Amino acid sequence: MRYKELEPAIALWLRALEGTNGMKNSRTAILMVLAATLAAMPAFSQDAGNHGQAVVTVLPKDAGAGPSAMNASNLTVKVAGKDAKVTKWELYKTSQSNLEVVLLFDDSSVNGLGTQRAEIEKFVNNLPPGVKAAIGYMQYGRAVLAGPLSVDHAAVLRGLRLPSGSPGSDASPYFCLSDLAKHWPSKDTNARREVVMVTDGADYFQAGYDPNSPDLTAAIDDSARAGLVVYSIYWMSPGFSNGNGGNITGESLLNDLTTATGGTSYWQGTGNPVSFAPYFADLIRRFQNQYQLEFASSGSNGPKVESLKLKLNVPGASVSAPHQVLVAPATSADSHAI
Repeated sequence: MRYKELEPAIALWLRALEGTNGMKNSRTAILMVLAATLAAMPAFSQDAGNHGQAVVTVLPKDAGAGPSAMNASNLTVKVAGKDAKVTKWELYKTSQSNLEVVLLFDDSSVNGLGTQRAEIEKFVNNLPPGVKAAIGYMQYGRAVLAGPLSVDHAAVLRGLRLPSGSPGSDASPYFCLSDLAKHWPSKDTNARREVVMVTDGADYFQAGYDPNSPDLTAAIDDSARAGLVVYSIYWMSPGFSNGNGGNITGESLLNDLTTATGGTSYWQGTGNPVSFAPYFADLIRRFQNQYQLEFASSGSNGPKVESLKLKLNVPGASVSAPHQVLVAPATSADSHAI
């Protein structure tokens, strides 16, 4: 609370008491002080509140059905275990509304990724005209972009190449995602930031499956701070992911990552998929069924990452929402902290 703002009310109280003569003046003094105090109170309640935002995907029960408007009365939101007030719940009017997409390829992949080139090109070319896209590669813990985010999809595809095929050059896909989150190639704080990772999910610094892996949890936290929705397409690389359960470990880690950020994982058994086409078709459908959620919550001032739980009372709908979200004081809540 800002006690300085009470000074006018205190001064008014003292002045009133100085002139008090009897019950009538006392009542007048009390009423004057109450009025001044109530006038100062809104500033306190605003300081105490936090705001946040998230991208939520709601797929209708019928796969062929288009998106439908749903009002906030269908929605229950909890932040850090406490009820939050929904301040905005709105369907993105078109699939290209403020949409930024980065395709991030594992640069250690050599197992025939070139066979998917035509499908990758088709996906990028078929993105709606207003969508900004970019292509990047996972290289030794960094996300190296071939060019900036652009609505010129032909120019974006000029950065598409075959991976180098150097085993372990991705080091850890989770390091690479954290790097991308911290250096997102746009300052548009209202954009939907979506990442499609093509990788086997193997972390060469963390053998075996560990849902509490520091690399994984850091990637989830960094994605929440940057407002990223992450998807993955499983594609084997030479080395760690082959045999000894490495492929299952990678798939499991990727599933944990994408679920936590409000995205989804695509794979076909423990091998490489025949085609990316059905995955790209599902991605387009998801982009067309996304809602902008904004909320106000109580708690200590941030910015900080808090847990998010969302319940939508719409029968048959499939909901994907991040498990963690950045919350910040109202004055800065509309900005991604990167």
